[in-house]
Amino acid sequence: MRAMVYRGPYRVRVEEKDMPTIEHPNDAIVRVTCAAICGSDLHLYHGLMPDTRVGFTFGHEFTGIVEEVGSSVQSLRRGDRVMMPFNISCGACFFCARQLYSSCHNTNANATAAGGMFGYSHTAGGYDGGQAEFVRVPFADVNHAIIPEWMSEEDAVLLTDACPTGYQAAEMGDIKEGDVVVVFGAGPVGLFAAKSAWLMGAGRVIVVDHLDWRLQMARTFAHAETLNFTQVNDVVQHFKDVTDNLGADVCIEAVGAEADGAGFQHLATVKMKLQGGAPTALNWAIDSVRKAGIVSVVGGFGPLFSAVKFGDAMNKGLTIRTAQCSVKRHWPRLFQHVKNGVLKPSAIVTHRLALDEIAEGYHMMSSKLDNVVKPLVFPRAA
Repeated sequence: MRAMVYRGPYRVRVEEKDMPTIEHPNDAIVRVTCAAICGSDLHLYHGLMPDTRVGFTFGHEFTGIVEEVGSSVQSLRRGDRVMMPFNISCGACFFCARQLYSSCHNTNANATAAGGMFGYSHTAGGYDGGQAEFVRVPFADVNHAIIPEWMSEEDAVLLTDACPTGYQAAEMGDIKEGDVVVVFGAGPVGLFAAKSAWLMGAGRVIVVDHLDWRLQMARTFAHAETLNFTQVNDVVQHFKDVTDNLGADVCIEAVGAEADGAGFQHLATVKMKLQGGAPTALNWAIDSVRKAGIVSVVGGFGPLFSAVKFGDAMNKGLTIRTAQCSVKRHWPRLFQHVKNGVLKPSAIVTHRLALDEIAEGYHMMSSKLDNVVKPLVFPRAA
């Protein structure tokens, strides 16, 4: 089969790989029909995540059609149109029983910090991802949803990570009616977080970024106010000024390891890899939220040290909530929002690529070319 493969930092290409096979009776093989390039894939592409091995296939957002099922699989049949959450869960452990699927205790033998994930290095279990013609899905009865007939494939693929992650980011903010919510980052997750903040009762939503086309989408898709951080002298002071010197009630960090805005931090992290990620946006969130406020963190960071202003957080009495999204937990409500027309996830899609164009897609995302927000990839396996 053809698949995207990693050949080292900033180097990916499409190659022939062995077809995945049923390795356990609970497995399924899925023919991928649509995948996506995620902003967090760039952390792998840039060499910021440890144990990203040459020959590995990325891609944690994908949909497809069931080709083959293991002998123990009960709820899937060949030909079913399915979507998979990006996190791989067993469905039976301590965490899965509490719907904390991203913390599954049985799907990642290589770390205790997270459960397994598709296409996210061997620190997340080493499972090849869906930027390929075919993919193996472990615990297939647990790790899928049948795509409803009324749901488009492009909406479905965005419900495998970006949309529920943004929704959970807002949920973790414990937003009360009338709250001022500031979202750092106008990528897909930040856009969905801003949109979701309204659904949870926010009275004011402000999105921060430095790319004008992403800020424009924040205004049109998420109906948010926007701030280009390059156009103010002090981001933190700006939010004090517009909130009667209190600060926002909730700040959401949806940027992660490669945040712009502080030259030294970017150099130390992205270029020199001395830290697990540039904490610029996270520190802005800590300083911009009011005392006793909530900071919700869904941006991806590496496991190394990062210079986070934890003393400020402690002195302000902040609640900091973090998590990889437990995608399946949010599907029932998000499906209803999509069906009722409240939410159209595919509205943020800007590019559609063939699998053979995936190297160009990564370059476009990495270099922020052609007003890219969210590219989809179509393998079109025979």
